[in-house]
Amino acid sequence: MHPALATALRRIAAREGCDRSALPPLYEAVDPEALTAVLESNASVVVRFVYGDYRVELGPDPDDVTVIDGAQ
Repeated sequence: MHPALATALRRIAAREGCDRSALPPLYEAVDPEALTAVLESNASVVVRFVYGDYRVELGPDPDDVTVIDGAQ
């Protein structure tokens, strides 16, 4: 799993007050393998997706991780 994606899931788990393993499967929101491939490419990309009640934005740098409450 890409480090930025792992960071996003840790932040969501902390906000939910649970362990990361208790979160719904990521594949219900996005294809984790495809997302990792995009993030590991040499392209300067920003990826946005909704995961549960959160909006997640990753990139373009591996440390650029934003998690926003409220998926609307």
